[in-house]
Amino acid sequence: MPATLPSQQTLQSFGDISRFLREGVADEESRQLRDSLSALSTQIDEAVRIRRTSTDTTAITRRVLTLSHCAREHQLFLTGLGSAWHALYEFGAYERALRELRNATADWQQMLERRSPKESASFDQFELLAWRTLGEALLLIDMYEHQSDPPSDLQDRAPPRKLSVLQRASAWFRRWRR
Repeated sequence: MPATLPSQQTLQSFGDISRFLREGVADEESRQLRDSLSALSTQIDEAVRIRRTSTDTTAITRRVLTLSHCAREHQLFLTGLGSAWHALYEFGAYERALRELRNATADWQQMLERRSPKESASFDQFELLAWRTLGEALLLIDMYEHQSDPPSDLQDRAPPRKLSVLQRASAWFRRWRR
């Protein structure tokens, strides 16, 4: 499910996301998160590529194991981010998505090791969650990097109220298209 960026660049692969993340200019923590996320995206891309181009279950399993280690390191990295990150609603949503991705990765690895006929379904679930997780990550980065922007028209409404996820996403997409 490709996303269009402000520069009209389209993200159509995990590798595209990795390249986009390396291009961003931001503060040090944001840069470090982008680097960590880029490494995760690269590992996802490699795992998907080898799964689609090879029938060597052992090689695919090794790649998935490498991805699993990378995802665990990325999750540990998240715990060290500053309070400004942890205060964002999107941070919690991203952490949940990452946990679900790690669980799907472990499930896929088990199906590969067992040479289960359910491996294909596990792979499909993994890929779906990989897109969701990286989308949540991009939203998190965007919200963090734009938290000092002037308030949006949604924030100007009185009385102030907590926005739904859909409203926050809608506001984010409007800002993203500018």
